Amino acid sequence: MDKNLLIIGNSAREYSLAKILSENFNVFVAPGNDAISEFATVVDIRESNVAELVDFALENDISFTVCCSEVAIENDVAKLFEINNLKIFAPTASAASFSINKSIGKKLMYKLKIPTPRFGIFEKKQLAFDYLKNCNMPIVIKTDKHKPFNSVMVCPTETIAKAFIEDCFFSGEEKVIIEEYVHGINFSLYVITDGYKVLPIGTVVDYKYALEGNGGVLTSGMGAYSPCLKLTDDHIAYLVSEIAYPLVDSLEKQGTPYLGIIGIDGILTPDDTISIIECNTFLRDHDAQCILSLIDYDIYKLMEACVIGSFSDDYDFVPLKDEFAVSGVLSSGKYKNSIIEGLDELQDDTVVGHLNTKRNSYLEYETQGDRALVVTKTAKTLSRAKTRLYEELEFIAFEGKRYRKDICGIINQ
Repeated sequence: MDKNLLIIGNSAREYSLAKILSENFNVFVAPGNDAISEFATVVDIRESNVAELVDFALENDISFTVCCSEVAIENDVAKLFEINNLKIFAPTASAASFSINKSIGKKLMYKLKIPTPRFGIFEKKQLAFDYLKNCNMPIVIKTDKHKPFNSVMVCPTETIAKAFIEDCFFSGEEKVIIEEYVHGINFSLYVITDGYKVLPIGTVVDYKYALEGNGGVLTSGMGAYSPCLKLTDDHIAYLVSEIAYPLVDSLEKQGTPYLGIIGIDGILTPDDTISIIECNTFLRDHDAQCILSLIDYDIYKLMEACVIGSFSDDYDFVPLKDEFAVSGVLSSGKYKNSIIEGLDELQDDTVVGHLNTKRNSYLEYETQGDRALVVTKTAKTLSRAKTRLYEELEFIAFEGKRYRKDICGIINQ
């Protein structure tokens, strides 16, 4: 009889993971989304309601749980599951605090001498304004926690920076982070860890600006490709030994070992130095399918090994395919309730993750505003994967459709 697995979350990364795991397991996703319900069982439990998630797991013979949701991680779903002798692949809230709270992450990197842009953390507006007087522009302003919208702004002038800081505190933010702007290639390295051993599972180049040429506002992500061609084996070895291991070792020494996936966001500068920006608690939506498509191994076995304690002994590396993956995000902007057409015309090997859609009474998918879909193609060469992606994007239609047309172009390569 197939095992019952639970995935906690509701977006494109959960879609990608559930799609893979549903080939071998009975998969439940809480709260999931309409698209996930095509191949897995969606459970109407909010990510923040961790006690109800535990009850569901106990009542439905869930043998293994994967938490992708930062909300559930912050509500310490891992600790509650462990107390109830339930296997879960996720860090505890205390272990993940450095990636959930950017201020904690910045302080930890500073303590461990991890290269990160010069920064200041401010709880009062006037102190932030005073700090700006001595900053070179542009400057980066961030909220303390990740948010779907308006959590980061690159400010070209002091006036714009002040306005964004004012808006942050007005909207209830307790802290803002002011960070030096670093030019270079935005990348992410993803690693998997049991809290003791760290192994890389892939790299991506991120496209976070809304418009071509890195114009417009910063978003949660408008596309990505994997692997990052500019990161050499030496770069990756450095990132693992000098960035990932110090973070994981430090957390283990504090008595809060980190079990799960860590996304390390960095910038590779023109002079070949690396600067670490922040970390994430799991695969991000626009990166997930790129990374999962190129892992040449059973992702479930890797996660299970971390949970049961065999990971450090059994694995020395994670095999990756000699291929490329490219993802593009389709956004509808402010347009909502527009029927998405063309999904049934896509090739069988095209993966479409649903970020923000719903299914109507006619079983048609509709946009819900902002980022709607993330589409991924793989191929033996980067240029072929890019070409195949953009061919597929042409088939999809809805009101307000827009996407970046320069993924894998000269920008960020």
